[in-house]
Amino acid sequence: MVLIEDTRQQKDKHELKHACFKKMGVQLIRNMLPFGDYASVPGVTVDTKANMAEIAQNIGSDHKRFKNECVAAREAGCRLIILVENTEGITCVNDVRKWVNPDLVYRPRAITGERLSKAMTTMSERYGVQFEFCAPQDAAKRIVELLGE
Repeated sequence: MVLIEDTRQQKDKHELKHACFKKMGVQLIRNMLPFGDYASVPGVTVDTKANMAEIAQNIGSDHKRFKNECVAAREAGCRLIILVENTEGITCVNDVRKWVNPDLVYRPRAITGERLSKAMTTMSERYGVQFEFCAPQDAAKRIVELLGE
């Protein structure tokens, strides 16, 4: 279990609680809360990507960092949804196969749409991350829908 501890909670004044939390396997994350001292982490988190190029970079050259983020979400019991905004009309992971990475023009080893689609499928299966797609103008509405599920 992961709990958020308010940053206004005095760090050295709660060692007994912290020791008990540790024994119980509770992970504490310090962050400012609008009210209260402790809160549970929400079960769903949305991470937005501005475009296909950003998710291609995350899964391609930033793979280790991105994978670690997916693993951390899974271990915290959180469903991580990656919302990729795009103007290419991509609506699902299967559509990604047809995407042509503009970086291929000057970087022949850049990730292709086919490889990106396979990587997304593998990451979904291994780490439970969910990939969603929408047009930029629909992003706010989609975030609210996803967090309300």
